Amino acid sequence: MRLLRLGLANVNTTVGATDSNVERAIVACRKLYAEGVTVAALPEQVLGGYPPEDLLLWPGFVSAQSVALHKLAQATQELPMAIVCGVLVQALEQIYNCAAFLFKGTVFGVVPKEKLPLYNVFYEARTLSRGFPGLYAEVNLGPCGKVPFGDLLFDCDFGRVALEVCEDIWSPDGPMRRRSYQGAELVINLSASPFRIGVQATRREMVSTRASDNNVTVVYVNAVGANDGLIFDGGGFVSQNGRLVHDAPRFVEGVTSVTVDLRRTTRLRSENTTWRMDREEFLSRTTLNNGASHGKLHDSSTCGAHVIEVGRVTESSQKLSYPTPPHRNFFLPTPTVQLDPRRFFCEELLDAMAMGVGDYFEKTGAFKQIGVALSGGRDSLLCLLIAYRYVSRKYRHLGTDGVAAKVKEMLRAFYMPTRYSSHETCGAAEVAATELGIPFVILSIEDAFEREVEATKKMLHPGEELTALTVQNIQARLRAERMWNWSNAVSGLFLQTGNMSEKAAGYTTIGGDLMGCLAVIANLPKTVVNYLLDYLLETEKLIGIQQTIAIPATAELAPNQQDERDLMPFPVLDACIALHAAEKLDAAELADVLRDMFPEIPEATLRGWSNKFTGLFARAIYKWVQAPLSLHLGNLDLERERSLQLPVVTRSEWQKRA
Repeated sequence: MRLLRLGLANVNTTVGATDSNVERAIVACRKLYAEGVTVAALPEQVLGGYPPEDLLLWPGFVSAQSVALHKLAQATQELPMAIVCGVLVQALEQIYNCAAFLFKGTVFGVVPKEKLPLYNVFYEARTLSRGFPGLYAEVNLGPCGKVPFGDLLFDCDFGRVALEVCEDIWSPDGPMRRRSYQGAELVINLSASPFRIGVQATRREMVSTRASDNNVTVVYVNAVGANDGLIFDGGGFVSQNGRLVHDAPRFVEGVTSVTVDLRRTTRLRSENTTWRMDREEFLSRTTLNNGASHGKLHDSSTCGAHVIEVGRVTESSQKLSYPTPPHRNFFLPTPTVQLDPRRFFCEELLDAMAMGVGDYFEKTGAFKQIGVALSGGRDSLLCLLIAYRYVSRKYRHLGTDGVAAKVKEMLRAFYMPTRYSSHETCGAAEVAATELGIPFVILSIEDAFEREVEATKKMLHPGEELTALTVQNIQARLRAERMWNWSNAVSGLFLQTGNMSEKAAGYTTIGGDLMGCLAVIANLPKTVVNYLLDYLLETEKLIGIQQTIAIPATAELAPNQQDERDLMPFPVLDACIALHAAEKLDAAELADVLRDMFPEIPEATLRGWSNKFTGLFARAIYKWVQAPLSLHLGNLDLERERSLQLPVVTRSEWQKRA
């Protein structure tokens, strides 16, 4: 047997908080050592926080990470445990996103990321340089001294280790392939992979596929916590040659570990003739670098990695037990509890949004309370429930009374009616806040509304009239102004409550309901909002939810107003978003698909809605740039600076109409 214990540390870091981040990393490493871990893996850029964006262009930000790396090495030098952590490195006059290998106070080498994403929410290739096969240099990392840098492998007493960073594992032609052919048995991937709906199943399958294809044991560890609008759900996997042996919990900071027999990887390589032949072909055309001092580099595509001799002894494997099935049978599947897909979908999404709100609230250091303009509608109620979820889970260790006290201290709800507000929405809002124990204030804006209407009329020239839409928008802007004033007075985090469906259609008011400090559900379609509230009604049994969803969706800015009457049915609207914004169908193609999806609706109506949506969508882009930061929840964000980069000044003459 060749037993070793692999440890995963999900560390919740803050961008730029190098001192705090390294302290959290040190604590995690000591916890893993207490579990008998042989090799500890910490996430991508754990010392500086991710994503740093253009902050990494400040030399002091990068050099501070070398100081933090040295501090981590020194603080763990008494631990006979290898540590792999993510760090930014200045090398060869460029900046690299690296994985560092530490052992007993020494940094043995840093390995740069090779695959730099420049799609969706990622901008790494804009500022970072990439590693490549055969790269080798020695770089000065300040207090760490001169350190090997490049395409490296690490020989330890328990086996040969390869390091890689995040995107490297997502490519089937990443560095894992050639490093496994060069003898790496253990591949450690450090990631900061953002949450998006459905990503966990994709990650699990991908990691096991890479471990199987390359006949290696793969450790995949992910960052946890939110920075700006990106939510990192943590977790991680250990897959031995395609067999998943460890699945770390998500949405929590902490450490986990698992024991593996690395001799199993060696045995399976011997048995797999196809892998052996592929390896022989690779070695026949590769210039190996069996030490840092060996010769001149040739064509990088045929260069092998440089091997670093760690030459130290890790914790004795005699203390470890062979990994046996918990149900004591190697032939029968492990008993598992079947997850309800609906529950998993809803709980995962609610956990992600609660983490996004909570970490933004805590890490910015600017806020003391969280406030919601509670309209009696679905969107604002969901945002309030998400804020409540954050507080109640953050302080659940205080018990029921302690949580209630924190909710009363930290959360606020405000209902601001006009003549168009109904008793039903007021009642639903008050019941919802009361049930949750959240202080609730009713503050009419009717007088201010009348004054502002008259003041606006005085700004008009003869022949100009106040439009009905302006009258609606005045109400929304007054509510936003009140929320901003409250925020300013008490250092309150004012949550913007608009959903993706409204945002895509421009059904929102600049200076009004579009405003806020953080947009919680701006990337959540209305049909998903409704789905989550239905689920929460079933699980939480709150009367406030029941009363809210009984009211047709309405902005209550005009008599008898209903959102679906102003726009179109939400299932159709959300289909338009997916097909036009995500799948890039034009209006004519969109109408064809809608006809197949909704055969019960007249084709002429669907074509009208198709043209209406694409027109609204193009005209709404100028509003997006004025919206607050939003949480990243799926593969499609309606946020110009983060994901869907569409020009503000644009016309749709190119588009074929339905």
